Amino acid sequence: MNQSLGSVVSSKLKRDVHLSGLLFASTTSIVGSGWLFGAYHAARIAGPLSIWSWVVGAVIIMLIALCFAELAALFPRSGALVHMSHASHGEGLGRIWGWMLFLAYVPVPAVEGEAVVTYANNYVPYFIQPGSNGLLTVAGFIVCALLLGLFAALNLLAVRLLLRVNSAVTLWKIAVPLLTVIVLIAASSRWNVAAAAPGSYNFDGIFTALPTAGVIFSFLGFRTAIDLGGESSNPGRNIPLAVIGSVLLAGILYALLQVAFLAALSPGDLANGWDHLSFSGQAGPFAGLAATLGIGWMATLLYIDAYISPGGTGLMYLTAGSRILFAMGETNAGPRWLMALNKVQAPWLSVLVMWAVGVLFLLPFPAWQLMVGYITSVNVLTYGLGPVVLLVLRRSQPGLARPFRLKAAGLLAPLAFVCSNWIIYWTGFRTDTVLFLVIGIGFALYAVQHHVVAKKPAADFGWRYIAWLLPWFGGDWVISALSTVGGGYGLIGFWTGVALTAVWSLIVISLALRAALPAEETAEMMIRMESTI
Repeated sequence: MNQSLGSVVSSKLKRDVHLSGLLFASTTSIVGSGWLFGAYHAARIAGPLSIWSWVVGAVIIMLIALCFAELAALFPRSGALVHMSHASHGEGLGRIWGWMLFLAYVPVPAVEGEAVVTYANNYVPYFIQPGSNGLLTVAGFIVCALLLGLFAALNLLAVRLLLRVNSAVTLWKIAVPLLTVIVLIAASSRWNVAAAAPGSYNFDGIFTALPTAGVIFSFLGFRTAIDLGGESSNPGRNIPLAVIGSVLLAGILYALLQVAFLAALSPGDLANGWDHLSFSGQAGPFAGLAATLGIGWMATLLYIDAYISPGGTGLMYLTAGSRILFAMGETNAGPRWLMALNKVQAPWLSVLVMWAVGVLFLLPFPAWQLMVGYITSVNVLTYGLGPVVLLVLRRSQPGLARPFRLKAAGLLAPLAFVCSNWIIYWTGFRTDTVLFLVIGIGFALYAVQHHVVAKKPAADFGWRYIAWLLPWFGGDWVISALSTVGGGYGLIGFWTGVALTAVWSLIVISLALRAALPAEETAEMMIRMESTI
């Protein structure tokens, strides 16, 4: 069975994307609104130690990405994460994970719209509540909703044109951050910023900045190389090199941006400490610093980029999210009307759902920093499945041909899973409560639809294969509630929570492995999926 599975999986791959294409795609997908705000928020949380937040973030993303690098060549198709979960734990988990992917995609256009509005507030000061650290006013909310509507309209009317100009936008998105680094470092006064306000930040901030300052959020585009990896001319070499290369390049760029941001600050900016970092134009941090240093042309360039970089990312995520909804309709995990197409063959009802739900996400998260905490957690939660699937397939399909085989997977995959749960822990209790509440409501609706509306038998739901999700999500939430992070009750210390999360993650992996499909069912499932490509 394993030999036939290996031949089927590899027989239909169209391998015509080279390493440079994968590396370029992932690197440019990583660079979005995160670079515009991440350095400012990380500095407020971790002070001069914020540079290490980007290093730690790059290492964690690398661990998770390497697990997917092995899996990507085995599932060379869009929505690969959904299909991975089908293979490891059956259709029930695949459908649940499909909706979780939707919950991961749908808020991204909203947060990119918030980035545009936040920068625009510097010259149209009606969008952000004064002294609120980025909370939208009613006018800001309306403008964000309209901007999401523009993303939706362009998806229906001008997608092909936008894809043609994407290369030019990509070059812009790389060039402007690099130019920002050079200009700000050259204009800095070279004072010892690392010694400023030492009592206003602590070591823990390196880690809490990862989700709350947008550090992990800024790396999430690494998956593009994995999404395209099945079409690579040499996936065993190109996928891991593109993943490693893009994360390394982005990590270096983000670290340099953090250095440039810190170097451009003046002593007066830190008069009240790092946690109250304040300067003119802080709603657009890099542009504000450029204006303070008298580099007007650079500030203007950054204000222009504040439309291009977030706008392009938001547009593409709305496109991708609508296609996930379309696929959910195809697989009967969602209503069939999600597949409705307009005259240009765009899934217009799925696009409409992405716009409407995206607007709703502006209500509980009416600020860029608040939104990225949720986005980071739900994305990392969906990525957390990758190490589990890798371990399941290593155990149940040991003879499967693997173009790329992760060395020391027995150690690195559990470590990647632990890291993904650490990110959720560091996000904080308030955001985690919203995250798990949304997932719980979605799960309940799915169960009602399956058992009550469709009146399907309980055996088809796959309860025995998905029951391990409850201790995973429930345990993460309980530890978050007990902690001192992000509104927790403070019954355990920060590092105690870190240790508990690690131990609990290893327990969850054990439960997940026990709940996996039998080896023969996994093999048959992978063959059936491959035959539909």
